[in-house]
Amino acid sequence: MARADQLKALLRAYAGNEETQFYSVALQMAADEAQRGHTKLANELRDLVDAAKSRTARSISPRAVPIAQPRGELAELLTVQYPQQHLSQMVVSQEVAAKLKRVLNEQRQHARLSGHGLTPRRKLLLVGPPGTGKTLTASVLAAELRLPLFVARFDSLITKFMGESASKLRLVFEALKSTRGVYLFDEFDSLGLQRGSQHDVAEMRRTLNMFLQLIEQDTSDSIIVAATNHGASLDNALFRRFDDVVLYGTPDRAMAVLLLKNSLAAMADADLDYETLGVAAEGLSQADVVRAAQDAMKDAVLQHREGVAFTDVLTHLDERKASTNLA
Repeated sequence: MARADQLKALLRAYAGNEETQFYSVALQMAADEAQRGHTKLANELRDLVDAAKSRTARSISPRAVPIAQPRGELAELLTVQYPQQHLSQMVVSQEVAAKLKRVLNEQRQHARLSGHGLTPRRKLLLVGPPGTGKTLTASVLAAELRLPLFVARFDSLITKFMGESASKLRLVFEALKSTRGVYLFDEFDSLGLQRGSQHDVAEMRRTLNMFLQLIEQDTSDSIIVAATNHGASLDNALFRRFDDVVLYGTPDRAMAVLLLKNSLAAMADADLDYETLGVAAEGLSQADVVRAAQDAMKDAVLQHREGVAFTDVLTHLDERKASTNLA
């Protein structure tokens, strides 16, 4: 059954007409039921939330979520998505979750903050190993705030011609002002290398200097998310330009168990030993744990079995760990 704090949060969201928060709490309740083995109830709750979102999407005013599509030269620099993931679906550390909740809370109450001369957090630097949830975070922020997610394409943004990269970067920041959204600069280390490093070249240095100026001068309502796997290689001047730095890490045993329970909820055998699997998953990223669970479910489907076997999950976790060590 739902916890008392969840029921109160659900009623507060309903009473306050906070639709996004209402769905988030409902999905959290579904996840909790799945962990308790109540997979049918969990699936029914998720289906009800999806149906409600679908009805809302059909009736919503066109201005509520702008249907933004980059055009002209911007189409080569930005891709746009409309994510559906929510914070309740993420499995991250308490520290990361607390920081993301604060960002969302400040964004949702930006009018109150503005009334006191304050601005919400909106420039975030995400640092951590691959597969730990950095890119997913940008999707979650966009979905929770019902904003489009724009992803910067560094293959088009960075060129060898003098001044061209800085000009393109300026164009992206103009888009931040004209269209509110979440703007993701993924694999940011390709731009933010330390000045003077062995990989540094003149054009990259000029582009980085331009980025530092643009992000410091930017006063738009858009959210800027820069993600990197190599925080140590970033120029130190970058860090003070961001409102918050969020550090990601691989899941501990408890987080790995939660990931496996959530991923296998629909097909897990009743006697699946999650604690042992959690030990086997230690050291893997969140993405690797989820993929191992998905591979085990594929095995069950292809072999016409109703439930996922312990040995299948363990095998795929070991395979993921072996491939990670090779990499």
